Amino acid sequence: MQKVLVTGASGFIGSTLVEKLIKEGYDVTAGIRKSSSKKYLQDTRIKFLDLPYNNPKELEKILKEENYNTIFHLAGLTKAKRKEDFYKINFGYVKSLVDALSGLETKLIFFSSFAAHGPGEEKTFCECRVEDLNEPNTEYGKAKLQAEEYIRENFKGKYIILRPTGVYGPRETDYFVYFQTINNHLEPYLGFTAQRLTFVYIDDLVDLSILAMNSDVSQKTYFVSDGKLYLDTEFAQITKKVLNTWTIKLKFPLFIVKWISSFMEFAGKIAGKSFTLNKDKFNILKARNWNCGIEDLRKDLYYDPKIDLEKGVEKTIAWYKQEKWLK
Repeated sequence: MQKVLVTGASGFIGSTLVEKLIKEGYDVTAGIRKSSSKKYLQDTRIKFLDLPYNNPKELEKILKEENYNTIFHLAGLTKAKRKEDFYKINFGYVKSLVDALSGLETKLIFFSSFAAHGPGEEKTFCECRVEDLNEPNTEYGKAKLQAEEYIRENFKGKYIILRPTGVYGPRETDYFVYFQTINNHLEPYLGFTAQRLTFVYIDDLVDLSILAMNSDVSQKTYFVSDGKLYLDTEFAQITKKVLNTWTIKLKFPLFIVKWISSFMEFAGKIAGKSFTLNKDKFNILKARNWNCGIEDLRKDLYYDPKIDLEKGVEKTIAWYKQEKWLK
């Protein structure tokens, strides 16, 4: 039985991955902070571990004693009160982990992000590829790229870096806000040029993660999506169809959204909170091209996504309704 560790296991992706690994018979340890929720980690077969990333010697000792076959590293921040926190957690934790794994044969599956590459160009709207020049436009993305580069330069064992695009599904909270907005009969658009969007349903990402673990492929980086490109208007139409609702379309000029984002970030610093809408989020929202290629993923790992956006939105909204998140 393979022994695996999932860091960031209390989160949306991490908890879903743990659930699937347990179901398939793996010996799973969930790496979470003592203060983290175990709401979706109720299976009694799950072991728990609070990793001391800030104590290199203790971290190295634990990892050598446990000797995991594979570590899925998802621990990180998507929102932060200060930009320094992105580098402290999203890069610093990876550095600590890589250093502590020196000399071990543990395989590392690192969950990076499309943000590490940055959006694609907006003239031909061609798809982004791994070999392109990386130009992240957020502090989150820059920290993720820094972590990727540290792995490539310093990790001597087997590793795969995954760059998921927009991940959605049951338990997810950011896209939920969008579904909730459509359910309230509002259909917002930012800017006047259509966004090219890509998505991946959580089950497809989790299945791919297990494929990556069991593959002999190593030292590769991959974008992850469902292999299709959608316009923002298509996303709205699918959501309205699934919710069986009507909406009022609202278009906001980007300069207004930029001003609001700057104000929310300032307010967050004063209040000591991290709001969803901030400068980093604005840089994501203003970009028009989030298209990525996955042919190398299909070829190397035999990745075959099963859930397109319409089917995924149906399953996701059904879960939200079942859990009373949506009426």
